[in-house]
Amino acid sequence: MTAAVTTSVTRDALLAQMRQIVGTRHVLTDEQATRRFRKGHRTGEGNVLAVVRPGSLLEQWHILQAAVAADRIVIMQAANTGLTGGSTPDGEDYDREIVLISTLRITGVQLVNDGEQVVCLPGATLDRLEQALAPLNREPHSVIGSSCIGASVLGGICNNSGGALVRRGPAYTELALYAQVNDDGSLELVNHLGIDLGDSPEEILTRLQNGDYTPQQVRNEATAKASDARYGEHVRDVDADTPARFNADPARLFEASGSAGKLCLFAVRLDTFPKEPSTVFYIGSNDPHDLTEVRRHLLAKLPRLPIAGEYIHRTAFDIGEKYGKDTFLVIDKFGTAKVPAAFAMKSRVDGFFERFGLRGVTDKVIQALMNLLPSHLPARMREYRDRFEHHLLVRVSNDTLEQTRAFLTEYFTGSTSGACFECDADEGRKAFLHRFAVAGAAIRYRESHRSSVEDILALDIALRRNDRDWVETLPAEMEEQIIHKLYYGHFFCHVFHQDYIVKKGIDPIAMEHRMWKLLDERRAEYPAEHNVGHLYVAKPALAGFYRELDPTNTFNPGIGHTSKKKHWGGCCGQEH
Repeated sequence: MTAAVTTSVTRDALLAQMRQIVGTRHVLTDEQATRRFRKGHRTGEGNVLAVVRPGSLLEQWHILQAAVAADRIVIMQAANTGLTGGSTPDGEDYDREIVLISTLRITGVQLVNDGEQVVCLPGATLDRLEQALAPLNREPHSVIGSSCIGASVLGGICNNSGGALVRRGPAYTELALYAQVNDDGSLELVNHLGIDLGDSPEEILTRLQNGDYTPQQVRNEATAKASDARYGEHVRDVDADTPARFNADPARLFEASGSAGKLCLFAVRLDTFPKEPSTVFYIGSNDPHDLTEVRRHLLAKLPRLPIAGEYIHRTAFDIGEKYGKDTFLVIDKFGTAKVPAAFAMKSRVDGFFERFGLRGVTDKVIQALMNLLPSHLPARMREYRDRFEHHLLVRVSNDTLEQTRAFLTEYFTGSTSGACFECDADEGRKAFLHRFAVAGAAIRYRESHRSSVEDILALDIALRRNDRDWVETLPAEMEEQIIHKLYYGHFFCHVFHQDYIVKKGIDPIAMEHRMWKLLDERRAEYPAEHNVGHLYVAKPALAGFYRELDPTNTFNPGIGHTSKKKHWGGCCGQEH
C-alpha cells in the first residue's frame, strides 16, 4: 500500500491543494491562529508553513500524501500537552518548510472484545477514553494526571508515557495502523492493528473511521500485545541494579510505541483494565529511609502490587498548594472534562496579549484571585505538611488492604521520624489531585515571578530499583543558583520529576548539562517518561530506532537533538 513519489510543488500550490482536501478554514497560516499549535505546553516553538486540521482519517492520509510528495517536513500533533517540546517545531534551522498536522478533530474510541480492548483514533484523549469505559467499570492505562489537560491516547503511545499506576508500566502496544516514508521516499500505510479492514488505504481508513468491521474481523493473536504485561514482575524486583522504566529502554520500543512522531499514526489498539475498590494511605516522614522501607516491602511482599505510590517533597507540596490551586479547584468542582477547554481559552487570551508585548497575563490574574482564597486541602494533609518533609501517597486495592494496614501500623508504631493515616474517600481523592496539581505549579510560579526567575529546568529521571540513596544532594554553587527545587514523582517505580526554578541571569541550559553529569554519576536514566522531545539527547539506541522508522527524516526532524536535515544530513543522524 504505497503512494508514488512526485516532484516538489510550490508553497502556494501546496496550500491550495491542502485547502481543497480539508477546506480553507482548516488550513491555518496566520501567526496568531497557529500560535497554540506552534508553541509547546512548557517549551519549544518555531514557524510552520501551515497548521492543517483534517476531519477524517482519509483527509489525514491525503494531507500526508500531499506534504510528502511536496518534500515538506511533517510534524504530527494531537493535544500538544507534552512537557519536552516533542510535538512542535523547535527553532528556525530546518532545511524544509513544516506542515503541522493537528489531529484533534479526528475523535473516536471504539470498544472491541467486549470492552476489554479499545481502538483509539488520533484525536482521542485519555479523558474521553476514561468516560467511554466508565459504564463498563473499566479504565484506560492512565487515569488522573495527563488526562486532565486533554492528553491524547496516541501521544502516550508515541512517547511510552509512564504514569502513576504501578501495575501497568509505560503505555505500550504492538497493534497500530500507521504510515511511514520508506528510504526511497514512498509513503506506505501499514495495518498492524489486527483488524481486517481491506486492502487499499482508502478502504482501510474509511471502514475504520466508520467502525465498519465485525467482531470476527478482530484478530486476537497471542503474540501481539496491547499493553506491557511484563512490567508488574519487573517493578517487583527491588534489588535490581537498573531502573524499572525509561524512554530509551529497547524492550519497549516497537513500531508506534516510542516512535516520538517518526511515524504518522492513524489508530492504536489497547488493553483496558477493571476498576477496583481501593484505599489511600497518607505517609509522612523526616527520614527518607522510612519511605524506602515502605516501598520495598509493599512491592515485594504484598500478594498484589499496590495501585499507586506517589511522592511529594514539602517544597513541592507548598508550591503546588499555592500555584496549582486553580487547577485543583477546576477539576474538583467541574471534573477533568472542563480542563482542556480552559487551557485552550487561556492560550488564546495569552496569545492576544503577547501581541502587545505582555506575557503571562492570565497567570498573573488567576494567581491574584487564587491568593484571596483559603487553603483547599484537607486538615490532616496540612498537619502532615507542618510535621514532615517527605510525603508518600499509597493506593492499594481493597483485597490487600488488611496486609497494608497491618504493615504500616506496625512500622510506624513508636516511630519518632514518621507516621501515617488511612484516608477517607474525600481525603484520598484530594491527596492525589494535589499531587497532580504540583506538576503544573512551577509554570505558574515562573509566570508570576518573571522579574526573579530565568526559567524552569525540568527533569524526569529513573533511578535504579535498588537505589536507597534517592534524595538528591546538589553542589553548593548550584544550590545558590536555584530559587526552589520541586521533587515529586512515581515513587514505587523510582521515577522522579525534578523541577528547578532557576534564578534570573543563570543559564538553565548550562545547568541542565551539569545536572546530566550528576545523574550519569548516579547511573540514573533520563528522561523516564516524558521522552526526549527537543530537550534531551537521544541515546544511540533510541536515535537508531528513530532512523529505522523514518530513513528520510521526514517526520519530526531534530527530535532528541538528532539531525534536522533531509536523509539525516547524509551522515550518522546525530548532530555534534
